[in-house]
Amino acid sequence: MNLAVFGSGYVGLVAGACFADVGNDVTCVDIDGEKINLLKQGNVPIYEPGLDEIVKRNLKEERLSFTTDVKHAVQHSKIIFIAVGTPPDEDGSADLKHVLAVAKSIGENMNDFKIVVNKSTVPVGTAEKVTSEIKKYSKHDFAVVSNPEFLKEGDAVEDFMEPERVIIGTSNEEAAHILRTLYQPFVRASKPIIVMDEKSAELTKYAANAMLATKISFMNEMANLCDKIGADIDWIRKGIGADRRIGPYFIYAGSGYGGSCFPKDVKAIIKTGEEFNHELKILKAVEGVNERQKTILLDKIEHYFEGKLSDKVFAMWGLSFKPKTDDMREAPAINMIHALKERGAYIQAHDPQAMKEAQRIFTGYVGKGIKLFDKRYDCLEGADALIVMTEWNQFREPDFYLIKEMLKTPVIFDGRNLYQPSRLRNMGIDYFCIGRSSGKSPISKMYTI
Repeated sequence: MNLAVFGSGYVGLVAGACFADVGNDVTCVDIDGEKINLLKQGNVPIYEPGLDEIVKRNLKEERLSFTTDVKHAVQHSKIIFIAVGTPPDEDGSADLKHVLAVAKSIGENMNDFKIVVNKSTVPVGTAEKVTSEIKKYSKHDFAVVSNPEFLKEGDAVEDFMEPERVIIGTSNEEAAHILRTLYQPFVRASKPIIVMDEKSAELTKYAANAMLATKISFMNEMANLCDKIGADIDWIRKGIGADRRIGPYFIYAGSGYGGSCFPKDVKAIIKTGEEFNHELKILKAVEGVNERQKTILLDKIEHYFEGKLSDKVFAMWGLSFKPKTDDMREAPAINMIHALKERGAYIQAHDPQAMKEAQRIFTGYVGKGIKLFDKRYDCLEGADALIVMTEWNQFREPDFYLIKEMLKTPVIFDGRNLYQPSRLRNMGIDYFCIGRSSGKSPISKMYTI
């Protein structure tokens, strides 16, 4: 099939490349000429494992192309995906100006029947707005479909190529048939394609992310309670995760969630509820817990150093909001860095992929209170403590003796619960994490019979 994808950011680029990889002819459209020129050369501007290989392969085989020519893209495509950003507005609602701008461009350039697919995360009622916008500029027939993405940063290619489900929201039978055919190569493992109405599809994406965010905040609440009563959240996680009604996923305690989806989508669904005079009390609590959780380690740091953080130097491992991505949007590390700077501390940070993004975010501060290091151990030199903020694999089994030797004070504050408390304390390293006991119990084991 001939496809156009408007927006060559995270969602659009992954979708376009993966559709091309199964044989479709895909044109990715973006108004950013500099980005398009980079992509034409096979240079992928975001870090996502496996994506650059797919882009280069399909560019070479001429199934994937990049352009700023909107008219050509619209008129030579049967299916047009809208995959532009929907950033939060000042009131927390999703800003649809980019989506509606694309809808206008499609309407202005349509030459026959088109299927217009909302791939962006959009609030309930967006399909109607896109339909109305296109009708202003075209008399050609078309169908608008809601087709939300469910991609995890760091695993996006695998998630797209082997989705757990595909959601298609449309009342148009022809569009539903064509979209089912388009997605058939991706669901050969008998995963479902679920066709529903547009509003239900739009809300499904928000409901899914809100549920996952709720699980995370719930576990963080339990972890904070564990700290008060001396229980261990790691054993509680195993205990409840073994219940198949709960499951083992998204029940890890830590320094809170971040990224481009959960914070934005929780805010947006709360706003949707307000628009329909329905208060989403649970999700408001989820949002509040998460904001507090982002600096929960700060209390432990201040207590350890008796409130005297001025002129202290903190090494920080991890800046991205999660491993396997360079994305720092809403990353807990940002909150922690600002909180430490406000108290007069200095930060020496390292991340395997997010250094360029950190340089951009902290422009004006790098070299003036914040230093960035390309190697993880280099940032320990002269530091008073180590703070772990992202659970990158390369942080899981470091040389603890070297860490102890390099730090002025042998102390680690772990916002991702990577290490065993008893192991570090037996090595003479003070260790503070989220909701975990000292691990001294000699009978703490899990048996499978």
